[in-house]
Amino acid sequence: MAKSNRSKGRYADGFLLAIPKRKLAAYVKMSKKAGKVWMEHGALEYRECAGDDMNIKMGVPFAKAAKAKSNEVVFFSWIVYRSKKHRDSVNEKIMKDPRLEKMMDPNDMPFDMKRMSYGGFNIKVNF
Repeated sequence: MAKSNRSKGRYADGFLLAIPKRKLAAYVKMSKKAGKVWMEHGALEYRECAGDDMNIKMGVPFAKAAKAKSNEVVFFSWIVYRSKKHRDSVNEKIMKDPRLEKMMDPNDMPFDMKRMSYGGFNIKVNF
């Protein structure tokens, strides 16, 4: 069987955050716009996932890790790139894009940025 190169060199930025329910529509609207910009600048995937089954008894539940309050929705999100170098190149373009600059006012975000978890990851398994 031929070995798949699909995951070779792939890289992802991952995010975990809590969105106040009253700001959920604003967050989703912002994410849709941001996703289009990331994809235009070369990201391979852009995913935003709202927590649904958060009452997990094993390990540390995402809601606890995100320090989510009862009036918040947990989001687990990621962006996929060809490599870390590709991520850096895309993000450099993103930071200069005026469409994103308008959306990223730290004083007008629909969530608490200080509670957002973020990291870059080498993808090891991908089907």
